[in-house]
Order: sequence, then C-alpha cells, then structure tokens
Amino acid sequence: MICCLTLEWLALGVWVGGGVVLIGAVIPAVFNTFGGQDLGGLFVTRAFEGFHRFMIGSLVVLGVALGYRRWSGNPAMAIGLGELIVLAGMAVITGLIILWLHPTAAALQAQAFATHEAAAKKEAFEALFRILKPIRWIYMVDLVLGVLLIGIKAKRSLHRDGALA
Repeated sequence: MICCLTLEWLALGVWVGGGVVLIGAVIPAVFNTFGGQDLGGLFVTRAFEGFHRFMIGSLVVLGVALGYRRWSGNPAMAIGLGELIVLAGMAVITGLIILWLHPTAAALQAQAFATHEAAAKKEAFEALFRILKPIRWIYMVDLVLGVLLIGIKAKRSLHRDGALA
C-alpha cells in the first residue's frame, strides 16, 4: 500500500509540477527568448505535446492505484466520492485537450506559419489565438483539479493519522 500511495503522490507531483513549470516558466521564457511567434510557438507546442504524455502516464498511475486501493478492501484506503469526481474531471479535461483542442490548435498554428500573405497570416493567427485563450483556461482548470486532489489526499491522510478529528 505504501508503494501505491507513493506512486499516487508522485503522479500528482508530475501533474501539478509539470503544469506550473510549463505555464509559469517555459511559456514566458520561450516567448521572451526566441523573440518570435513562429519559433517560440512551435517550441511551446512541442513542450505541451511532451507534457501530454506525462499527463496520460499520471492518469494511468492514478487510475491503477485507485483500482488497487479499491481491490485491497482496506477501509483506511477507501475511495471517496470527491476523489472520484475530481479524477474523472481531470481525465475528461485531459481527453478534451489531447484529442480535440490541441490538434485543432496545432493545425491552426501550422496554417498560420505556412501562410505568407500578410492579411491571410493575420487572419490565421487570430483564429489560432481565439482557440488558445480557452485552452489556456482549460489547462488552468486541470491544474487546479490536480491541486484539489492533492488537498483531498492530504486531508484523508491527516484524518487517517488522527491529526484531524
């Protein structure tokens, strides 16, 4: 059970830590260093594609750990409804991002980069930025859900240890 809980915390650390680093450090550094939408945007797109693999891995670890905890039948490891709802929300949002929003944004980005005529390029970038704005907020919601799940797990740990009555 210790291994199971350790892997859950590690997966949540990857989830939240990866999101914070990408949103708070990588994106600003890229656009302040590369000095252009084309190269910087391409780099950020690739960085998020890598992060998506870590998100999938984290969800797999969390799902398997959840199944193991349920299978163990240990009442101290019981799965709460809040934990299930938050994890399901994380999975749905991640699926939405990976299967629909990110591919759409990547296609719009490729179209914007391939266009050479100024008016068409401007229109293509406007379409890209229209989809990037909600994507940014959706990543933030996914990040907040990860933090919320950490809080749920921490509270459960404190209750289990008798620190909270």
